[in-house]
Amino acid sequence: MSFKAKRALAAVSAVALSSLFLAGCSSTNDNAAGDCAAYSDYLGNEGTTVEIYTTIIDPEAALFQESLVEFEECTGITVNWNGTQEFEAQISVRVEGGTEPDLAIFPQPGLLAKFADTLVAAPDAVSASVDENYSPDWKNYGTVNGTFFAAPLGANVKSFVWYNPKVFADNGYSIPSTWEELLTLSDTIAADGQIQPWCAGFGSGEATGWVGTDWMEDIMLRTASAETYDAWTTHGIPFNDPAVVTAIGEAGKILKNPDYVGDVASIATTTFQDGGAGIVDGTCAMHRQASFIGGILAADHGAEIVDPSDTSKENGISVFYFPGASADNKPALGGGEFVGAFADRPEVAAVQHYLTTPLWNNKKAALGGWFSANKGLDEANVADPVNKVAVQILKNATTFRFDGSDVMPAAVGAGTFWKEMTAWVAEDKSDMDVLDAIEASWPTN
Repeated sequence: MSFKAKRALAAVSAVALSSLFLAGCSSTNDNAAGDCAAYSDYLGNEGTTVEIYTTIIDPEAALFQESLVEFEECTGITVNWNGTQEFEAQISVRVEGGTEPDLAIFPQPGLLAKFADTLVAAPDAVSASVDENYSPDWKNYGTVNGTFFAAPLGANVKSFVWYNPKVFADNGYSIPSTWEELLTLSDTIAADGQIQPWCAGFGSGEATGWVGTDWMEDIMLRTASAETYDAWTTHGIPFNDPAVVTAIGEAGKILKNPDYVGDVASIATTTFQDGGAGIVDGTCAMHRQASFIGGILAADHGAEIVDPSDTSKENGISVFYFPGASADNKPALGGGEFVGAFADRPEVAAVQHYLTTPLWNNKKAALGGWFSANKGLDEANVADPVNKVAVQILKNATTFRFDGSDVMPAAVGAGTFWKEMTAWVAEDKSDMDVLDAIEASWPTN
């Protein structure tokens, strides 16, 4: 039965609704009828079970399960959360063996696309909910060859500049709103001569250089169109195209400027974990990195993550948006998960739909440590100050794109791109030599 039909049924059948409350909500549950009324779209599926197969395991899995308790009690649908770190390998085994899960949470669009022949196209209600609650970029990532399969779930953001609010306040520095303002601020800090404007580290063992690729991706979104970015990641334009030359040139204004970063070559040997240490002790003003670095700086360097308004803590760190070319140009780089269905049953469609709603997104966010790109997500439910900024970035984003190196062939995205960005800082390899080398490495078939 369609969601539209279920809504009509719910509107005229108070008896059926009352029965649902008695059957779906236990006598020990504090939910009033008004609470369960929010789940009236999902009537008629009592006694069914839906498996969700995912990479998300405890302790994070426990919070996901908690976020679904009210839904289960009010609908009579049991959600079986099946998390495993072997998801990427085992999902293929299960599909090939005919034991595919009802729903799968794909950690990246590329993996989703491999199962387009076996996934069920998203129902109209799910598609309409995604249209209402997410930007078109997010729907596109759940679409394969023109068919929409998978709805967005959680999100992550990389377009952050980490800084110390006390250092900024003490020196009268203002948060920049454009790329040029960011460079002007960097010039001001350099001229003051008290602290280094920027700090960075590309070191990551065999993966050394990935930090440089993130810089390039973020800046490509600021100096070129989204279409050009997409063409770059898929070799629709060559890696040494003029648009890429512009981007690496802008990146070099910061990363290859000794007035900003000190010893440029040392960036290659400084680990990414230590790259932002200077913002904690006040020796460095800014550090571009994704949200995860906050936990590392807290554990390894004694940082305390604070709200941007907290200017009292010596070791307090926070984030602001890595600005675009203009104040109204707000591209964002990040990632997220997508929920696709292998089973065409009404209870499966009900769970897939519920996970797209502001109701569930707010329940999940309120439990902590999580956010999404859902337009209905109330920032008041996001306690973590970094995640709160991330939600603001996603809501204001004019373009959202995934990490480009993840889309490129592995030989490039996790190979020559890393290697050449390292040589760019370690050996002062020229922009064109770097881009020409990566272009020459692109697989021909």
